[in-house]
Amino acid sequence: MSTPWNTVIVKPHPGAILPLALTVAVLRDLLAEQGLPRDVVLLAADSAEAPVTKDLVADPAVAIVDYTGSNAFGAWVRANAGAAQVYTEEAGVNSIVVAATDVFGPMCANIAFSLALYSGQMCTAPQDIFVPRGGIETDEGHKGFGEVAAGIAAAVDALLADPARAAGVAGAIANPATLERIAAARGLGRVVRDSAPLAEGRSATPLIVAVEAADEAAYGEERFGPIAFVVAVDDAEDGIARAAALARRKGAITAALYDTDEARILRAADAFARAGVNLSVNLTGNIFVNQSAAFSDFHVTGLNPAGNASLTDAAFVAGRFVRAMWRRPVAA
Repeated sequence: MSTPWNTVIVKPHPGAILPLALTVAVLRDLLAEQGLPRDVVLLAADSAEAPVTKDLVADPAVAIVDYTGSNAFGAWVRANAGAAQVYTEEAGVNSIVVAATDVFGPMCANIAFSLALYSGQMCTAPQDIFVPRGGIETDEGHKGFGEVAAGIAAAVDALLADPARAAGVAGAIANPATLERIAAARGLGRVVRDSAPLAEGRSATPLIVAVEAADEAAYGEERFGPIAFVVAVDDAEDGIARAAALARRKGAITAALYDTDEARILRAADAFARAGVNLSVNLTGNIFVNQSAAFSDFHVTGLNPAGNASLTDAAFVAGRFVRAMWRRPVAA
């Protein structure tokens, strides 16, 4: 609710001011049309050289802070927001477990799209793909670990083969630091598919790196951008356990499972629920794990380090409203 006494300050990232500036301009015009002060909604733009976020967070006049960004700065926000209510969506490591499938081609295509969409620059994008090192059973027969990784890589190549479609799916890289992360990630394992720029702009296609389960230093932290790890695990149960443990420890907003064993699917659902992450099972076609939005699912659960509130839960809203009343006795 926007009222003259509930002023909202919108603080955009220094590298993405224009989209929020346009949004704020529309909101201010709407307020004016309704006879309310435009300054109920304000834009606080800054630069990387002269940031203002810390000043705003620590200001005692700020009663509520909504934050999305890295864990490191999220921890600072929670420690320095004083009496303000703080709602966060922070970093996490989203995982896919590939245990078995009866639609190998569509599975690879679905995963490929999720890796390529917006060049992996979504909080819901998958990063780690856990695959049994002995391979999996599929409708095309047994597929070894390398064949699964190669199938996903080939699906990415097919998806991005047309330059026009590739630009529409992958888009641009927002921050040059993402390109530095891609370069560093190449040395973390065996490159299954290398990242390459698209024809125009600052862009990068998905980098896919194969690693062992023991290489948790490589895959066990968020590496924001089009970077994916195919992780060799002992078996499907090991993959589920590792993915769920990673969500509990590092945070995750999405998780996905491909399997044909109903009992194992139910065990996985329980494991991921205990880790506080929403699970998608056997997605193919035009439904993707990235699509965890307010209109379709509870976005973030508040039960792991990826965030402290579900963004579509009543609790995300109810705490923002209080009642301040006054009374006096009526004379007899």
